[in-house]
Amino acid sequence: MAKVTSEELGKEPIGKLLIKQAVPASIGILVMSLNVLVDSIFVGNWIGSIAIAAINVVLPVSFFIAALGMAIGIGGSSIISRALGANNHEKALKTFGNQITLTLLVTVTMVALGLYYVDNLIPAFGGKGAIFEPAKIYYTIILYGVPFLALCMMGNTVIRAEGKPKFAMIAMIIPSVGNLLMDYVFIYIFDWGMEGAAWATTVGYLLCFGYILYFFLSKNSELKISPSHFGLDPAILREISSLGFVTLARQAVTSITYLLMNNILFNLGGEPMVAVYAIIGRMLMFALFPVFGVTQGFLPIAGYNYGAAYYDRVKESIFTAIKYAALVATLVFVVLMLFPGEFAALFLSNRPGLSAEELATNQFVLQHTPFAMRLVFAATPIIALQLIGAAYFQAVGKAIPALLLTLTRQGFFFIPLILLLPHFFQETGVWISFPIADVLATVVTGIYLGKEMKKELT
Repeated sequence: MAKVTSEELGKEPIGKLLIKQAVPASIGILVMSLNVLVDSIFVGNWIGSIAIAAINVVLPVSFFIAALGMAIGIGGSSIISRALGANNHEKALKTFGNQITLTLLVTVTMVALGLYYVDNLIPAFGGKGAIFEPAKIYYTIILYGVPFLALCMMGNTVIRAEGKPKFAMIAMIIPSVGNLLMDYVFIYIFDWGMEGAAWATTVGYLLCFGYILYFFLSKNSELKISPSHFGLDPAILREISSLGFVTLARQAVTSITYLLMNNILFNLGGEPMVAVYAIIGRMLMFALFPVFGVTQGFLPIAGYNYGAAYYDRVKESIFTAIKYAALVATLVFVVLMLFPGEFAALFLSNRPGLSAEELATNQFVLQHTPFAMRLVFAATPIIALQLIGAAYFQAVGKAIPALLLTLTRQGFFFIPLILLLPHFFQETGVWISFPIADVLATVVTGIYLGKEMKKELT
């Protein structure tokens, strides 16, 4: 693999650079998304549709703790990108050391709390009735591996900040491939059920951590930290926290959304309705992978060039990223509008010997998912502006507008909508909340980004 340096972020043509950054990011996200998708298909076919619902209940808790690592990673990586752009190598090293220390302290504490309150958290997130026991089994095992996942998510953003997207891509692929292989061994061959699904995921986290550790200890990384860099620096911590809080707030709101959605849908249609949302959630992760890949590729380009005061390149990167992301979002929209039933059927078992209850659940899910999927993805072509706009403010270190724009869709619009509309439109009210929130958030982001570009980048 050719040696890549961070200086290329300020020299290469933006279109070529964005493709170079976004394609590996998209491939990595694709593999991770396929992992979630195929993992759910394996679980649905080999264990049952209630098992998919159980995993959906656990995800917001484990992902929130892991998101602490991502928040610290993205907050620190914004500092690292701008420090490298300004040729301040020591600040980049100190920031990375602080990221590692902070990630370990915070996630281990949160895991301990998560295990202590397990019996309260699972029902609160919709793990009721037949969902509770499989959710508890999965949750308990997964939580042991979450600190390693947090370190992986933190380290991955730092690798990208160094301008080395191919290594970041590999780091995202490893846990996904490992998880799927272990799924086959633990669930299909050993017949461990939910325990097998949980251990397969945890092994994937450990494999990813091993690779990221190798990267930073090898000659591939520019960030060669020493023990002195691990000592917490209050000024750097404040900057990491202010920028990382954007990501953490987004994940916190996502976790709250899962909590509300699981409970609202359980009240509307019981366990089968929660399974419908679980499938929709997997498709949201999977189908939008190229859009998220463009967003991830955009972050280090915007951050580096802003730090180097190349404002014309920053503007060009914004327009190019929006154009690329909008194109792929539109393609995703077309595919999902045409084949929602086919995607839903992938998650449902047709093995011989299913009980009457399982058959009834599968039939319910197959009937309700296509309609829901079409509504949820109805505004997909316009979300590029929303995502890139919010990402710009995070990339250039403007924490407050980044936070507000990040919270706009789910916090300011979506949550109020799902609390209100189901009272009038029942199940349909839940699903139409998605495109309404997307449209409103995109309008707000477009107005705010336009004003910012006229003020700061001219």
